[in-house]
Amino acid sequence: MALIVQKYGGTSVGSVERIQAVAQRVYKTVKAGNSVVVVVSAMGKTTDGLVKIAKEIAQNPNRREMDMLLSTGEQVTIALVSMALQEIGQPAISMTGAQVGIVTEAEHTRARILHIETERLSHHIAQGKVVVVAGFQGISSLRNMEITTLGRGGSDTSAVAIAAAIGANFCEIYTDVPGILTTDPRLVAQAQLMDEITCNEMLELASLGAKVLHPRAVEIARNYGVPLVVKSSWCDDPGTWVISPKPQGRSLVNLEIARPVDNVEFDTDQAKVALLRVPDKPGVAARLFGEISRQNVDVDLIIQSIHEGNSNDIAFTVTAPILKRAEAVAAAIAPALRNQSHPNSDEAEVMVEQNIAKVSIAGAGMIGRPGVAAKMFATLAEAQVNIQMISTSEVKVSCVVDATECDRAVAALRQAFEIEEDKEPNKISPTPHSPLPTPPPVRGVALDMNQARLAIRQVPDRPGMAAKLFGLLAQHNVSVDMIIQSQRCRIVDGIPKRDIAFTVSRIDGESTQQMLTQVAGELGWGEVVLDNAIAKVSIVGAGMVGQPGIAAKMFEALAQYQINIQMIATSEIKISCVVAQEEGVKALQVIHAAFGLAGSEKFVIPV
Repeated sequence: MALIVQKYGGTSVGSVERIQAVAQRVYKTVKAGNSVVVVVSAMGKTTDGLVKIAKEIAQNPNRREMDMLLSTGEQVTIALVSMALQEIGQPAISMTGAQVGIVTEAEHTRARILHIETERLSHHIAQGKVVVVAGFQGISSLRNMEITTLGRGGSDTSAVAIAAAIGANFCEIYTDVPGILTTDPRLVAQAQLMDEITCNEMLELASLGAKVLHPRAVEIARNYGVPLVVKSSWCDDPGTWVISPKPQGRSLVNLEIARPVDNVEFDTDQAKVALLRVPDKPGVAARLFGEISRQNVDVDLIIQSIHEGNSNDIAFTVTAPILKRAEAVAAAIAPALRNQSHPNSDEAEVMVEQNIAKVSIAGAGMIGRPGVAAKMFATLAEAQVNIQMISTSEVKVSCVVDATECDRAVAALRQAFEIEEDKEPNKISPTPHSPLPTPPPVRGVALDMNQARLAIRQVPDRPGMAAKLFGLLAQHNVSVDMIIQSQRCRIVDGIPKRDIAFTVSRIDGESTQQMLTQVAGELGWGEVVLDNAIAKVSIVGAGMVGQPGIAAKMFEALAQYQINIQMIATSEIKISCVVAQEEGVKALQVIHAAFGLAGSEKFVIPV
């Protein structure tokens, strides 16, 4: 007999008929000899309707009262699902987040789970009842009993957290698509269903498909080894398994906030090649990395900074033994990248830097926590380590530093994040591959149309600047996605300066620009520029490690359709490009086609 947690989203319980169908599915699972906990969302668009009413009454509704209001949506659903189960002869009981004992931070509208008091839940399970739990909600403490909500994806988060807390055999997430698809079926009808995907890949594909799984839920599954499967509530297809590594015996106390960083990694076998002043037009990255691929040069990090005038800088890192080959390719192609529209401009210049190291912090707990990257930068600043390049992903933040400063950087980061030093000092380990025998190089393509880019011109190039910038953002609870530090350094009034660009949620764009503009003069920064008209398209796959042609193939697909790449950032299993907002959907479609990810079946999301 298995202990199973099943989660049903809003569309799955959006009508009387759908609730009755859910009850039948749960009943069938129990009759097969299993114990079941059901976690549900509010019916259909209930939450949206409540938000609309609140905003008609109050221009800026109080966050505590919003939690009181929004938590009622799930309370309706749990009672109805419990009634439906009882009606067909299955003992059931409905419980709010407070009654289950989901204890959270005292943060209204965006709380994280601290722990779950499982005694009452376990008692009802032992009596043979199906416990129907309100997702998305909890209480700030058992004494204060303040109702809190968990924010976007809260029901997914509730379900996986409960599965971890009660030691469930697995957690089933039921939604309106048949599993995890290679991309959003609303944009590519032939999106292909995956049988399985690793947690790291799923975390990187946070925007994948119909947004069927929230990264916070995947984070908990990864940290506690909860087997997770995403299925359709409209059919009996097997769905997609999200594969977690073996659990590490983590404490269930401070469930969502403990240990955001699992490891500090480093690689001293690195060198950097930068091409400065390459033309800002479609096809440049494709031409460069196409030639790099043909010469079988394996690239690690790729960074393309924001344009300055009509040109960009592109930098990449390689292992030291193949530096000469990489440098030769860059030097050979540089003259061909000369900006023909400005014949008097300087040719693209190749800049090579040896004796560098990559230092990274890794862990699934970094998602949506602005303070983690800021803490890394502050730690390096306190250790007087200057950051030369920054690369970010959902599960890792990497900084390129001088090789002579690597040991100092690693020691400081281990102390700051309370990571025990390995008995055998390890270099950066490759991201775990999928358990499939031959993982495909690219699992899926994701598109994020809800980002804005901020660029700060002329930031002094010295230790502590990134720490101040991202520390400010953390204080204002602004989550950052991509971070790019320009390679071109210019001397202004005797001070070396670089540009720093980063992306944030579009709703945070204008307020963040205003906040940073207010402190720019005091900190010696230049202009703070905001661009809301961007889209981020990403490819993800554990199988791309050690395959030089993957980036080139992505860039060539965009170049073929004259889609200009504005920024590039990479991690071991992810390559992201910023393009113009109006070209975002086309970019996703041509990349998906270029990697042959289309299936033979068309998926239509039910209304």
